[in-house]
Amino acid sequence: MIDAIVAEHPGFRPLTLDLFRPAGPGPSPLVIWVHGGAWRFGSNKHDGPQLAPAGIGHRILAEGYALARVTYRLSGEATFPAQLDDVKAGVRWLRRNAADLGLDERRFAIWGESAGGHLASLVTLTGEDPAEAVRAGVIWYGPSDLLTMATQNHPEGLQDHDSPESPESRLVGGPVQEMAKEAAAASPVHYVSPDAPPMLIVHGDQDRVVPAGQSRELYGRLTAVGAPAELRIVPGADHCFVGADLGPLVREGLDFLNRVLSVSAG
Repeated sequence: MIDAIVAEHPGFRPLTLDLFRPAGPGPSPLVIWVHGGAWRFGSNKHDGPQLAPAGIGHRILAEGYALARVTYRLSGEATFPAQLDDVKAGVRWLRRNAADLGLDERRFAIWGESAGGHLASLVTLTGEDPAEAVRAGVIWYGPSDLLTMATQNHPEGLQDHDSPESPESRLVGGPVQEMAKEAAAASPVHYVSPDAPPMLIVHGDQDRVVPAGQSRELYGRLTAVGAPAELRIVPGADHCFVGADLGPLVREGLDFLNRVLSVSAG
């Protein structure tokens, strides 16, 4: 495992990533993992309690991928776009050092969950600079349009997304409806284009934290312009896929990456 500092901002903690490499000769394709936590908490060091039993990192490595777990400033430290800038700093560092690290820079993918899914969507959709680009994105229950989250809320939704105290409002620095320009700039749906890399979007239909309509909206925008996208709605699953079997969902994500990156399953 390599623990590297990828960027430093005066007054903030250094941005780091942990890189794990699979057994066998390289260069290896890479999955960049972005953790969730409402942009307010979470760590790249371990998965949350709902995801940890699935051993996602171990399964990614066993499939022949390298795995980079990136960090980003939380909303208590800085408002958007700091979080996106930080994940992109990790991508740039990995690309600059790909040869020395045994990585195949032609086959970089990103995989994020919840707030990390939001950031993974943005990285996937805003890769005009080749130094920050990825070839594919796996998006698990990520916000895609901060301005429509409240209207799409589950009947038993756990929060008012338009509240000044909501995670989305804290991300942009004020109530999302009062800061519509900033909220739109932080919303992946506004970066959709026909040239978007392939995306697999997965969401539980009973998600009480991030409405499933967010994934349907992103998928609809992508397919409307002819971008390659797949949508998987998981029946009965709440946030973090609570109520569903995680194993097959991880397998679907790996199969998707194997297919779009032309990596043989292992």
